[in-house]
Amino acid sequence: MSSAYDVDLFVIGGGSGGVRAARIASGYGAKVMLAEEYRVGGTCVIRGCVPKKLMVYAGRFADEFEDAAGFGWTVENARFDWSVLKQRRDAEVTRLEGIYDTNLIRAGVEIVPERAVIEDPHTIRLLGSNRTVRAERILIAVGAHPVKEPAVPGIELAITSNQVFELETLPERILVIGGGYIAVEFAGVFAALGSRTTLLHRGDRLLRGFDDEVRDALAEAYGRRMDLRLGRTLARIDRRDGGLCARLDDGAEIFCDQVLVATGRRPNVAGLGLHKVGIETDSIGAIPVDAYSQTPVPSIYAVGDVTNRANLTPVAIREGHAFADTVYGGKPSCVDHRLIPTAVFSTPEIGIVGHTEAAAREIYGKIDVYKSRFRPMKATLSGREERILMKVLVDCATDRVVGVHIFGHDAGEVIQAVGIAVTMGATKADFDRTIAVHPTAAEELVTMRVPEVTKHPVGVG
Repeated sequence: MSSAYDVDLFVIGGGSGGVRAARIASGYGAKVMLAEEYRVGGTCVIRGCVPKKLMVYAGRFADEFEDAAGFGWTVENARFDWSVLKQRRDAEVTRLEGIYDTNLIRAGVEIVPERAVIEDPHTIRLLGSNRTVRAERILIAVGAHPVKEPAVPGIELAITSNQVFELETLPERILVIGGGYIAVEFAGVFAALGSRTTLLHRGDRLLRGFDDEVRDALAEAYGRRMDLRLGRTLARIDRRDGGLCARLDDGAEIFCDQVLVATGRRPNVAGLGLHKVGIETDSIGAIPVDAYSQTPVPSIYAVGDVTNRANLTPVAIREGHAFADTVYGGKPSCVDHRLIPTAVFSTPEIGIVGHTEAAAREIYGKIDVYKSRFRPMKATLSGREERILMKVLVDCATDRVVGVHIFGHDAGEVIQAVGIAVTMGATKADFDRTIAVHPTAAEELVTMRVPEVTKHPVGVG
């Protein structure tokens, strides 16, 4: 480090990407300072993936209690207490935050609990103490925030996914607006915990970008669990009769205690000082970067949701690690955003890796589609109306598996293992020669032998 700088690396943002980058860079010998104005851990740990998944677990006990009767159990007087869940969930989040702090300190990273803004390509101003820090390099890892859209009259009466974790009581009635994974997951949580739930989405299908058959399977399942309204939009929200009244574009009124808007997120770039260094963001505020997360200003990098590449915690972590390897470890590394295993913690779950069927046809032309839709073994005794859907997409020219889609219990757990095989370039023959684990639902992935149909666009093949 030159004597002209106070630190080698200054990280703005203490979320998953920033924390990983700071720790790895420090491990390579860099002097690192990290500023976080709220709580270390970021959206995922503090007000996202982790506390939300704990709520998902809580909701699924309702199904377990119902299903138990089919297996000879009697479960009487089961009662849910929101305050107990909130207290234990918040305590776990605080514990994890402490671990993040401890790991950074052990790695030799200096944590600054202040808001940091950029003054020039090598200078950061800490607003709390009004002091400046000179850094050889700056890494922006500030993430994104939820927005309330559309901006209809009364939208200020709604809450976002951030405020969900602050609710002191379980809403008796809740309207969730949105069709992405955040809306889908929270709608599933509230419905499972006992709230009368309405999920409103302007499109004709939930989860844009996912495989159409998976989207249809989710709509079918959610239609049984809640009031699902597709192809409708919010017109206004008013206070009425001790609660809220949401009026839709078709004139329908929905009375509820809370309206949760989960229609999108935007990068946290407001007031960051990007204009001072000539970094122009895109139409939603995302910072442009190259494959190595470097911005147009050579000394400034950015990772995670603020770049709007693939807005998932594990991706931010990989981007942060790759940045540190490249800049401080002498191991140039970039993240392949084309093949990302991911899950939606709806109930039932969704797990995917690779292309949708529509995308695979466009990219590869001729593909084979292997599909299995079946009733899970557990449902045969519980009596629950539930189906599992599994799809394996194969490029006919190479026999390589280019997409796997799972809708059903523990899909997230299954897709993580499948993701290893697909990332390694596994072929359908590799799947076929893998011995099945019986009896499991996942064995269907290696026992599907006949494609549903071999389709390809006219003129191809």
